[in-house]
Amino acid sequence: MKKTITLFFLFLVSISLNAQIVINELDSDTDGIDDLEFIELKTDAPLTSLDGYVLVFFNGSSSGNDSSYFTIDLNGYTSDINGLFVIGNQKVSPVPQYIIADNTIQNGADAIGIYQASYLDFPEGTQATTTNLIDALAYDTNDADDDDLMALLGLSVQINEDENNNKDFESIQRNNDGTYSVATPTPRQLNDGSGIIQNQVSINVAQNQYNEGDDIIIEFSTDTPVSSNLNFSFTLANGSFNASDYTGSTSVTIPQGQSFVNTTISITEDQVNDGDKIMRIAIGSLPNEYILANNNIKVRIIDLDFVVSAWGTPVNPTYGVVQSTAPSNYYNSLEGKSGQDLRDALQAIIAEEGVVREQTYAEVFNILEDADQNPLNSNEVWLVYTEQGRAKLDKQTTSNSTGFWNREHVFPRSRGGFYSIEEDDFIDGIDNYWNTNVDSLRHGNSDAHHIRAVDGPENSSRGNQFYGSGQGQYTGPADTQGSFKGDVARSIFYMAIRYNDLSVVNGYPENTTGQFGDLATLLTWHQNDLADDFEMNRNNVIYEWQFNRNPFIDLPELVDYIWGDQVGEVWHQDLSVEENEFSEIKVFPNPTEGTLTIVGLEGKYKIEVYSILGNKVWSTTATNQTSIAPNLQSGMYLLKISNHNIQKTQKIIVK
Repeated sequence: MKKTITLFFLFLVSISLNAQIVINELDSDTDGIDDLEFIELKTDAPLTSLDGYVLVFFNGSSSGNDSSYFTIDLNGYTSDINGLFVIGNQKVSPVPQYIIADNTIQNGADAIGIYQASYLDFPEGTQATTTNLIDALAYDTNDADDDDLMALLGLSVQINEDENNNKDFESIQRNNDGTYSVATPTPRQLNDGSGIIQNQVSINVAQNQYNEGDDIIIEFSTDTPVSSNLNFSFTLANGSFNASDYTGSTSVTIPQGQSFVNTTISITEDQVNDGDKIMRIAIGSLPNEYILANNNIKVRIIDLDFVVSAWGTPVNPTYGVVQSTAPSNYYNSLEGKSGQDLRDALQAIIAEEGVVREQTYAEVFNILEDADQNPLNSNEVWLVYTEQGRAKLDKQTTSNSTGFWNREHVFPRSRGGFYSIEEDDFIDGIDNYWNTNVDSLRHGNSDAHHIRAVDGPENSSRGNQFYGSGQGQYTGPADTQGSFKGDVARSIFYMAIRYNDLSVVNGYPENTTGQFGDLATLLTWHQNDLADDFEMNRNNVIYEWQFNRNPFIDLPELVDYIWGDQVGEVWHQDLSVEENEFSEIKVFPNPTEGTLTIVGLEGKYKIEVYSILGNKVWSTTATNQTSIAPNLQSGMYLLKISNHNIQKTQKIIVK
């Protein structure tokens, strides 16, 4: 048997390397996310070099103009012992020789073509042509024929892949006479059932998640016992996961006559918080008579050395632990101003041209990993709305959002009029940025001050709704505390000052781009949900990237001077208040049985009492020394005292 196979392969190698190539099979559409897409090419002879060929994908939609949207350079690749070469998604089994991202292949009406040309001949947007064309296939998924695209490619037939309305079990397959039919997908197999049956090698792991310090048993198995010892190597490296993260051999042998081998990999417990990681089990090359059933198996490695912050989450907030990193003179230009002058001075700070910068929308993921880090676990982000942590590794990268987190625009893009451009798709680091100014509305798309980490499905539920509790308004998921309400209100207020074309207004302006409502609702949310340490920390993080801050987190009273009951009043703020000046304000007794006395202030000031969750439960104004009896139930509260010059927040206990 072994001698026969050896002679057969010598025969294959001697065959001409210039055989014709055709499109043998296409599966462009599957139920749910398209993660089982593939294209199968077939050469006239097995083990044929694909050098000098490119595969070009054409967009038949009205906006696509029958032009290319993706091109694959086939140089350096070779068809297998059946003359097949498969390009497809990672989940396709057997594994394609060339992996493409999920959702790459459009569903139709579209086309693909093989050209004897350079990939440089087909930049994105190149109209379909018959020049140097070797083979082409026009296809659709229950769409009308694209006669213009077929004419450009010299075709007369467009094949409907979904003709039997069974997406998961249909592909377009070339018959031996050159026609096409729709049948059950057969990647890496000849459509007529002939050819050499290759022994499939599978990777098996008991779990998809392990902790640092665990041992992982990896099994490699074949469909049938091997005819001779099968020796091969595999790799585990992936991103930040490298050789320092494990011990164990990465070379194995399946003995002759056997169909599996096990090996043990020990994950290193380094007692260092370097984050959760993904180990990827990947087999390299195998002898031609073998084929991979699966590959690039990802296993999550959990780092148990995560850091817990000194401050709380939004549902269990703390105050005063995180200090603003704003320079001492950051807001000095506001002093003595009121009305429009105050607004203009504030905008000049947070939109200063030549200072304030914006990153790409893709880079926002990296900003949020720090800005929205879960205080209870540094390897997670805290999700707005659903009030929970989620692993930073679980970023949404496909159309499947369940179990993943993505980026929520608090001021929706469709209402603000800002969208992504092609350059937004690149992650290029903190030192690469756009300069901005007050009219740079386009950059609202990636302004992290109003973008939050969010659960994928909940992001879709919110859509572009205004915030509120009325019909068609968004108030958050049921059975949550609403700890996001003050946060999003302050984000909207920031956006309304930062960009000239945005504003926050009374009511719900459905058809006016740039306006967001309802002002009264957002003022209430701002007043009832104090800016806490979580918000201050994210303000500090974003300041490192964008060189501007959300002033309504640093100085929450500013909201009243611009939209609230202090409009028109002159702003005075001493940011250099010494600690001993705070100590002159006394609140006693504490704990109290109900009555509190406040001394150390002169003139008029505001007193507010908040629950420990940040909800305002009582407020009043007072002058000079005063006593209050807010009629509170037993428990812990936050007492906030503020006037033009000073703000003090402290915990009080009611017996």
